[in-house]
Amino acid sequence: MNKGTSVALLVVGIILLVFGLNAYHSASSDVSRFFTGAPTDKALWLLIGGLVAGIVGFLGLARK
Repeated sequence: MNKGTSVALLVVGIILLVFGLNAYHSASSDVSRFFTGAPTDKALWLLIGGLVAGIVGFLGLARK
């Protein structure tokens, strides 16, 4: 994997994590947590996707 792709994945991962955290702390997620005990699916998928993309991007940059 080249450095450009790794940097792009890292940046996309950070952006997805920010959106995921915003969705996690939204009013709809609060209502969902109140009734079901879990945040919305959108928040979870954004957080998981951001984490995976960030890890893959970081590992791509860490390799020689």
